[in-house]
Amino acid sequence: MKKKLFLIMLVVFLAVLSACGNSAIQSTSKKEEGGSKSGGTIKIGVLLPDSGVYASLGKHLHKGMELYFDSIDWKIGSKKIEIIKEDSEADPQVALRKARKLIDQDKVDILTGTVSTAVAYAIRDEVDKKKIPFLVSHAGGNDLTRSKRSDYIWRSSFSSWQIGNSLGEWAFHNVGKTMYIAAADYAFGREVSEAFKEAYTAAGGKIVGEVYPPLGNNDYSSYLTTIKNAKAEAVYAFFAGSDAVRFVQQYDQFGLKEDKKLIGSGWLVSEDVRKSQGNAGVGTISSIFWDYSIKTEENRQFKEAFEKKYNERPTIEALEGYDAAKIIAEALTTLDGDASDPDKVVEAISNVEFISPRGPIKFDKETHHVIQNMYIIETKLVNGQTENEVIEIIEEVRDPGK
Repeated sequence: MKKKLFLIMLVVFLAVLSACGNSAIQSTSKKEEGGSKSGGTIKIGVLLPDSGVYASLGKHLHKGMELYFDSIDWKIGSKKIEIIKEDSEADPQVALRKARKLIDQDKVDILTGTVSTAVAYAIRDEVDKKKIPFLVSHAGGNDLTRSKRSDYIWRSSFSSWQIGNSLGEWAFHNVGKTMYIAAADYAFGREVSEAFKEAYTAAGGKIVGEVYPPLGNNDYSSYLTTIKNAKAEAVYAFFAGSDAVRFVQQYDQFGLKEDKKLIGSGWLVSEDVRKSQGNAGVGTISSIFWDYSIKTEENRQFKEAFEKKYNERPTIEALEGYDAAKIIAEALTTLDGDASDPDKVVEAISNVEFISPRGPIKFDKETHHVIQNMYIIETKLVNGQTENEVIEIIEEVRDPGK
């Protein structure tokens, strides 16, 4: 009898022990599933290129983010900020795999990046389906906040339309009535050019010709010969990086500057290319949403902090990373650092508004796109080196979203 009672008690004890163990396992499992949402850390997934043609842009975006998070000691309230960075390789399929890793394995609360629009498009459905707040900090393809708009995608950088459209009417009134278009032959180059043409022709201007050299072109001589023979008062150009260096230099070497004013997007004579161009960019007029030359207290503080930390001038991509980090921090501060509800996070992002080094920024709640100033800048020779100077501000440029 005693032996039977002992066996019964043993069975009950083991059952209770097993139940407690399962409960602990389930508790641990739930905590793991919740990731940072149930802990003291806010996880930010950063999808940027560390390799390939856009690697330098990704590097500067990341530097800008780090600079801002340094300024708040990597904390929002009592919660620590953790960046989990993955190399998109500027490859849509690679980026989709990395995005899934950040979302499913790392359990990030918020995703930011990307540089390539093709990468942003590739991860769009994954972000939307899994309800991950995605703050786009560079990619500028129009459709991201138009036909591919998502409740969980907001953009703090720019759109192709903002870049091109902002110079169109101004160019008609201040540069000339006839214009030639030259732009790198890829989606963004085409979109920017189309936006410029839309505004320029609406103001009364005439486009007399267009050329679209391939991306990564080395020799523009045949295109420049065509442009030289065209009856245009000016040329609107979109090129960036090494393409901008070569095009601006060769434009100058062909003697076109005196005959046809060169205008275009800010990347044509941006902070990262002017030194390599020598004096070739002097006289160029361009439009962009930030420039080193903006004379505000916010921009002065940003430049000083960046140069102190990295011993180099900030680029426009560094500014984009800095602003993206601040937007995330300000949004989550209103939620006391709680990033567990994606709908509350995107609502908080939609309400962020502050004076950036680029000027006042806020979001259009319909398009989810940043509303910002665009600056008309002129490249000048100052103390033997080229510098840009803001000559006009077009305030609160809002992408139409269609």
